[in-house]
Amino acid sequence: MFIIATFIGFTVLVAIISWWRTRDDKLDTQEGYFLAGRGLTGLVIAGSLELTNLSTEQLVGQTGQSYATNMGAMNWSVSAAFALLCLALVFLPRYLKAGITTIPEFLEQRYDPTVKRIISFLFLLGYLLTYLPTVLYSGALAFNRIFNIDELLGITQFQAIAILCAGIGIIGAIYAIFGGLKAVAVSDTVNGVGLLIGGFLVPILAICILGDGNFFNGIRDFITEVPAEKFNSINPADALPPMVPWPVLFLGMTFNNLFYWCTNQSIIQRALAGKSLAHSQRGAILCGFLKLVDPFFITICGLLAFRFFGNSLMDNTDAAYPMLVSEVLPDWLLGFFAAVLFGAILSSFNSALNSCVTLYTLDFHRPLINKTCDDAHLVKIGKYFGTGLAVISIVVAPFVINAPSGLYDFLQDCFGFYSMPILATVICGFYSKRIPALAPKVTLIAHVILYALSHLLPYVGINVHYLWILSVLFIVDMLIMWAIGKWKPRETDFVLEDVGAVDLTPWKYAKPAAVVCFICMLGVYWLFSPLGLASMI
Repeated sequence: MFIIATFIGFTVLVAIISWWRTRDDKLDTQEGYFLAGRGLTGLVIAGSLELTNLSTEQLVGQTGQSYATNMGAMNWSVSAAFALLCLALVFLPRYLKAGITTIPEFLEQRYDPTVKRIISFLFLLGYLLTYLPTVLYSGALAFNRIFNIDELLGITQFQAIAILCAGIGIIGAIYAIFGGLKAVAVSDTVNGVGLLIGGFLVPILAICILGDGNFFNGIRDFITEVPAEKFNSINPADALPPMVPWPVLFLGMTFNNLFYWCTNQSIIQRALAGKSLAHSQRGAILCGFLKLVDPFFITICGLLAFRFFGNSLMDNTDAAYPMLVSEVLPDWLLGFFAAVLFGAILSSFNSALNSCVTLYTLDFHRPLINKTCDDAHLVKIGKYFGTGLAVISIVVAPFVINAPSGLYDFLQDCFGFYSMPILATVICGFYSKRIPALAPKVTLIAHVILYALSHLLPYVGINVHYLWILSVLFIVDMLIMWAIGKWKPRETDFVLEDVGAVDLTPWKYAKPAAVVCFICMLGVYWLFSPLGLASMI
């Protein structure tokens, strides 16, 4: 009963705080609903960015990967710090100068409406067919594994997942549809604080148990009893998934992170909603620091699980995190931790749903269906569209349980079909004044063909990490864009005009803070390398 009470208590607290912070907001205008009235502070932006990214995929997936291999799984989090610094210093000044609400809106300004609609359609398709249902399913599956909802209620796993999908979907939809972006961002920030507290409790309590109540003795036991190579995050150049080859940290991993953190609508929308460029930059850089903390409460749990359970979970590595949580958390903390985990799952869903509503209403409904509609009508249409998406996702998500075990990886792999050409299109839009609208269209077609062909390599005996493939294809995409720009340039130079949406005065500490963040990133890599903990015998 106490577990249920604490779970409901924290979840309700988040809802009350979100309502209180948004009670006077005008949600019947385009900026008020989709961009929180351009009123988010740096702290709220950072918290929302972190929670939008964090989900059960990281908590369960990265822990399982590090349990089975080594600390290399942290690369997805730690290298993201560099992309967030690029977001703050390179991308945001241009986005906010253009006053855009969606990334495709910038592409329309730079190229033409066709490019905008192609990219908007790809984003929507990716969210609808892959991201929304799988976030619900993977979140419900992890929640059920940790807290055994099916056994507690005496129902089947499918029924438990269906109930959890409905709960997450309905509550997420309430935030995203009826509260707009600010409600999503505020709830993300509060849940983010809870996640950091709850997330760190797991490794801290685990280490205390190893040390018989003494934290420092536990650290000594952990470092000496776990093989040194498990602490290494630097993997061979020919490593295959789930490992990350070290050279692609400078190539495919960087390109992939730049796409995710600097052009992905569900991420970028928070930074576009800042009060000013300074607030948005502060939020992005602070989130960069937060990503450097992730390995210490997520990835490290895989090594702790190895210390507790040895090799006994190798047949089901995704059980490493749930079993560690069950082993170290006392019953009186489980309700709070359940609420924190629920919030993390919720955040990924409502953020993606809010972005889908934004893309549809601003990039399709107003320009194609009702060009004269006012903001209030547009917001109303957005709520209808979001409700429909939420219902579809809730209905479809439980049936993912019947899919092959590799489906989720396949779905994530699908994003590779358009991530690199979108990134190339945005970067070329920044730094070239003459590349025409034809270039991104040709590049996208060429990329899809080449990426599809790359999936045939295993059938001829060539196994290559997909990040190597993205490394090559991004360079090819950029060359195609450049070549078409030379062959058939625009008739006039593109000029990015300042529409006066926000104050564009940069944060005065942006560059020093970015330098400190980058040095800290190198420090984390040093710690988990043959120069640091991995050198200990």
